[in-house]
Amino acid sequence: MKKADVKEMILEAKKAKGLGWEEIASKIGMSPVWTTSVCFGMNSAPKDKADMLVALFNLPPEASAVIQECPMKIWDQAVPTDPAIYRLYEIVGVYGETIKEIIHEKFGDGIMSAIDYEMYIERKEDPKGDRVVITLDGKFLKYRAW
Repeated sequence: MKKADVKEMILEAKKAKGLGWEEIASKIGMSPVWTTSVCFGMNSAPKDKADMLVALFNLPPEASAVIQECPMKIWDQAVPTDPAIYRLYEIVGVYGETIKEIIHEKFGDGIMSAIDYEMYIERKEDPKGDRVVITLDGKFLKYRAW
């Protein structure tokens, strides 16, 4: 059994049970972004959370070990064509250097961690059309000289 197999089983069970990611995350006591990433195989979960997911989705017991495995974080390196994902690439393409410049101006020479990191995706009501608010909250990691 591989992470792709477990992802497929989870998505089928999620659909059959009519659950949303926020509800699933709440049931295991984690954030929706982290929970979804684990279910998609892009992060690993500790044993207790993996076991909760197995129970929630009625997965085979061996799925827990797969959910706990460290993932190989690779994906199709081509720019995706799905509009929701493409727009994020477009934002980084247009504003990436600006983001880097402002980070360096405010913090110095370094990067934002994607390990010591949290992400939140919210809906903000607006009379002109609801807005998507994505917060990327990562620890600053200063480059060191040696």
